[in-house]
Amino acid sequence: MSDAELVLRSTRVITPEGTRAASVAVAAGKITAVLPYDAPVPETTRLEDLGDHVLLPGLVDTHVHVNDPGRTEWEGFWTATRAAAAGGITTLVDMPLNSLPPTTTVAHLRTKQQVAADKAHIDVGFWGGALPGNVKDLRPLHEAGVFGFKAFLSPSGVDEFPHLERDPLARAMAEIAAFDGLLIVHAEDPHLLSSAPQRPGPRYADFLASRPRDAEDTAIAQLIREAKALNARVHVLHLSSSDALPMIAEARAEGVRLTVETCPHYLTLTAEEVPDGASEFKCCPPIRESANQDLLWQALADGTIDCVVTDHSPSTADLKTDDFATAWGGISGLQLSLAAVWTEARRRGHGLEDVVRWMSARTSELVGLDDRKGAIAAGRDADFAVLAPDETFTVDPAALQHRNHVTAYAGRTLYGVVKSTWLRGQRIVADGEFTEPKGRLLTRTN
Repeated sequence: MSDAELVLRSTRVITPEGTRAASVAVAAGKITAVLPYDAPVPETTRLEDLGDHVLLPGLVDTHVHVNDPGRTEWEGFWTATRAAAAGGITTLVDMPLNSLPPTTTVAHLRTKQQVAADKAHIDVGFWGGALPGNVKDLRPLHEAGVFGFKAFLSPSGVDEFPHLERDPLARAMAEIAAFDGLLIVHAEDPHLLSSAPQRPGPRYADFLASRPRDAEDTAIAQLIREAKALNARVHVLHLSSSDALPMIAEARAEGVRLTVETCPHYLTLTAEEVPDGASEFKCCPPIRESANQDLLWQALADGTIDCVVTDHSPSTADLKTDDFATAWGGISGLQLSLAAVWTEARRRGHGLEDVVRWMSARTSELVGLDDRKGAIAAGRDADFAVLAPDETFTVDPAALQHRNHVTAYAGRTLYGVVKSTWLRGQRIVADGEFTEPKGRLLTRTN
């Protein structure tokens, strides 16, 4: 404690060993010790007494579409990282598409890093992209520090990021496996999607029918076969179909190196409640029925699903038309993810320790940041969220930090008010007031 520059004290600190009253000592941006609550604090050390507010590790969101540069009117690093900080997220990993250029070469990665450098309110890392014909770029991107490679098995929605058919997928996976990289995949089978009924218009039921569970299930089965044959590391993005859970569990039991995420919107919103024409609820794969949601929660509880990430995929309001067939598909939820998940988790009997495991510890582990992020423990970065878990707020889209105030959570009353967010021992937002950007650009090796 004698070397500590800062001590944060709370009656409820979430640590890897459980929740307890503690004093957390910080020096040079790192946690140096987690001490008893009443440990004496030197007079020269700054003390922040948080009372009964919960001190939890800053969340790590490994699935965010920032869209910067090129489509900055959709979001951008300045607004995305402010929204993340306001919601208790201290690290995000940016997806390689929807920006122009996409992160598919080292030169494109450098462009994106240059744009992000002075705008990041939180720490930011980057995924690379696996496209038809860019196998030669994968190893250089890996060596440049991307955390892994995103691929689509069906059309992505933007022309500059085409999907991988079976043979190109196998080639990309083999190359990534050769350097033990991570392939993360949007898993929907394009042939089943194209054969599904396509009825344009405002009815959500028609849109849901156009993205059947079979498309997810078939694509995931293909990934499992390829990953097993190559001993490759594969991560299934934004799982929405509960029908895929048995094969996922079986594959993992057989030793397939498979991890799986789901998203707050699949855990908190249901198809039954989506109004016709309300395309702020549109995403791919889609929000499914309440019975499906129950099974996703069971899979989180038993570990079949590893983690929860936002898949924050915003757009300008004009692209959210009342025709589900043509509206942009993506949910804006970066600032609200912690509160949304916590609200439903507590209703289902889960604790904040579970939420931290799903949204901080396991996401950090997924991208290899678990030596720095994801826990309140000595040696980790002093990244924190201070939460009043029993306080509520009603979502006002105009009050969000997202660039475009379109959200499927509008009007919902949620539990969990983030009182402040800290990055490497510095408070970066409190009560809606932000500091200048203090985030760093992260790579897999730094």
